[in-house]
Amino acid sequence: MMLERITPRSARPLEAREVPDPVPGQGELLLRVLACAVCRTDLHLVDGELDPRVPLPRIPGHQVVGTVMATGPGCAGFATGDCIGVAWLAATCGGCSFCRGGRENLCTGAVFTGYTADGGYAELMLARAGYVFSLGAAAPADPAVVAPLLCAGMIGYRAYRKAHPALAAGGGPLALYGFGSAARLLLAVARADGHAVYVHTRPGDLRKQDQARAAGAAWAGGSDTAPPHRPAAAIILAPAGGLVPAALAAVERGATVVCAGIHMSDIPAFPYAALWHERELCSVANLTRSDGAAFLARAAELSLTAAAERFALDEANSALHAVRSGALSGSAVLVPAAMKRYAA
Repeated sequence: MMLERITPRSARPLEAREVPDPVPGQGELLLRVLACAVCRTDLHLVDGELDPRVPLPRIPGHQVVGTVMATGPGCAGFATGDCIGVAWLAATCGGCSFCRGGRENLCTGAVFTGYTADGGYAELMLARAGYVFSLGAAAPADPAVVAPLLCAGMIGYRAYRKAHPALAAGGGPLALYGFGSAARLLLAVARADGHAVYVHTRPGDLRKQDQARAAGAAWAGGSDTAPPHRPAAAIILAPAGGLVPAALAAVERGATVVCAGIHMSDIPAFPYAALWHERELCSVANLTRSDGAAFLARAAELSLTAAAERFALDEANSALHAVRSGALSGSAVLVPAAMKRYAA
């Protein structure tokens, strides 16, 4: 038995309800969830800030480490007990121009874990075999430190690769706006690549600034503070549109500013001079399976894991609140302690 939640589209706490165990169909795997990291996107879903046409109830969670419990037809290559990672991209149509052109992250018929398909705030969940990532024949010793790699790491890495040409050409620092799960992982990757990293937090958030410096940031300050040198690229990880003109004003000529979130408040007007001198402003959307594979390979090379703050599944609302408040020193991760699952 599982627990699910039904709620109106509003910022209300998650609740629980029993539902039948899922049964894998064609091309599907039944997974026992070992850990599911909590993402800010889960907050956007719960708060009703995403597409209002997406039907509720929905079970959030798209950073999942699990083991295969059963396989449906057409799942050759998978066996009971295999350790699997499940990320945001749950399925694509395979036939649209974006899929045919190698840009499946823009697929017009894409399905997303924990958003348009039920996710990992659960003890059991289904995943499509063609879209999961093998994590080995045995589960990691601590699945909680691996789960955040499956979105915070992967989406962050796509944003980093988008910014990398400007970094390589300009040779200057990388600026990160926001210091959550993705920023912590990106900081480690960028430093391994030889880039100095500047971290901008909310003005006055000295605690996060201290954490950033302790993690290896060359400089940390408020988003209203000019860094010591103009960055060659910036990645905006916080959902605040006001950071766009701030980042454009801070970066060097020819720099790239990447918006990495699924949702952002409105961007205020800014003078053209902030964009001039061939500065580029762009977004990243979703990820491709090749993005995920590339990041996991890089994470293995660097022995990269996340700092995890663990919550029982029945503490899902507390985990969401911790993400909302910015009170975490690591990534919030749900570790099933009872047969429950939550839906927005």
